[in-house]
Amino acid sequence: MRQSKLFGKTLREDPKDEVSANARLLERGGFVYKTMAGAYDYLPLGYRVLEKINAVIREEMDAIGGQELLLTAIQPKERWMKSGRWEKLGEIMYQFKDHSGREVGLAATHEEALAEIAAHSIFSHKDLPLFIYQIQTKFRDEPRAKSGLIRGREFLMKDLY
Repeated sequence: MRQSKLFGKTLREDPKDEVSANARLLERGGFVYKTMAGAYDYLPLGYRVLEKINAVIREEMDAIGGQELLLTAIQPKERWMKSGRWEKLGEIMYQFKDHSGREVGLAATHEEALAEIAAHSIFSHKDLPLFIYQIQTKFRDEPRAKSGLIRGREFLMKDLY
């Protein structure tokens, strides 16, 4: 594709409200668009790069026998109460009530979810070792979401369990 046809153009000037060097350069290069502090939209060029990185990660994980899954980003409070981390993560975890009044949270991490699934899937030491991984969006209400893509409120993370 020609540069002139790309959605998302390069900028001549630095974005005024961006303090992070990585986000400033990515925004100027037409890779991302800043929605708000700690939240970025990936434009076509940035999305291509992201997908290539994910492909390399998947290739390496699959080479060691990894199995990819995708866990839900929205999780019930009960799951987090079992581990005692509902209150501990309260400062950074987006927690709210859904339309039915049930308390839920956007996953800041996925250990609780996988532990619950593993308890229903691993019955013997013969089922081990397992290399379960995911590439998933995480949500954290970072008090200082000023490090660009490095420390955002919404970001993609690869987890290996």
